[in-house]
Amino acid sequence: MADQYTFTNPVTQYTNENFSDRQQGWPGLDTKMTPKADHGEDTYRGSGRLEGRKALITGGDSGIGRAVAIAYAREGVDVAINYHPEEQKDAESVRKLIEDAGRKAVLLPCDLMDEDATRRMVNDAVEKLGGLDILVNNGSRQQYCDDIADLTSADFDATFKTNVYAMFWITQEALPHMPAGSTIINTSSIQAYKPSDHLLDYATTKAAINTFSKGLAQQLAPKGIRVNVVAPGPFWTPLQVSGGQPKEALPEFGQSTPMGRSGQPAEVAGAYVYLASAESGYVTGETLNINGGMVSP
Repeated sequence: MADQYTFTNPVTQYTNENFSDRQQGWPGLDTKMTPKADHGEDTYRGSGRLEGRKALITGGDSGIGRAVAIAYAREGVDVAINYHPEEQKDAESVRKLIEDAGRKAVLLPCDLMDEDATRRMVNDAVEKLGGLDILVNNGSRQQYCDDIADLTSADFDATFKTNVYAMFWITQEALPHMPAGSTIINTSSIQAYKPSDHLLDYATTKAAINTFSKGLAQQLAPKGIRVNVVAPGPFWTPLQVSGGQPKEALPEFGQSTPMGRSGQPAEVAGAYVYLASAESGYVTGETLNINGGMVSP
């Protein structure tokens, strides 16, 4: 078992082999991943860094959002997770992990393309948590398309609604409830800087997330609310096997990075903990790149 607390060679900490080329239908389930992703279920150790906080995480059922939910719960946070209704099975397993950490878990299924439902979801989170001071906009849509001629307006619109519009709706709805000291963390991607030719719409949304976050950080800094971004590289999540990558790319996914492997969600959760904590109190408008050594600004 890889352990992010043990002195080790990061190149060999996780495997870069035996990735199945088996694809799933969108939105994809962690329970069907081969091999399984590591979200820190067996390794993340909390230290009370976020005791008493209340967080809403979109895309919290699997992948990076799941890892963040586990880390937050073990750091003392009551956690609400949003996810697509078809991901209920994964969400239930996250609920158990949060409750096993002794924290409150709130499950909020909702399609982020639906503005009214998305705004209601935020208010449900506030009501059921009894407040909100950490917002993680992480839910995302990624569907590869090799040729712009085949990229439909409907697909382009769905990617922007899920990745950008929902971030706007959720943030706008959440802010009236967030006191000074709160933090917003948005998930971008290496695609914002090094776009793949088959991820044109997805990469464009991730660049928009960076710009939105930097502008909003300036607006909210005087109010004592910080806004930052985490930009992961290639991470092994259901996003990749449910249309995010071509089937032939999956067995060698992430091997083009300087470290020669993809990242595991457990390796990025700590960044979200840091950006939510008072340790990063003088950090706002920044993008933290976690990508195995891929060059980015």
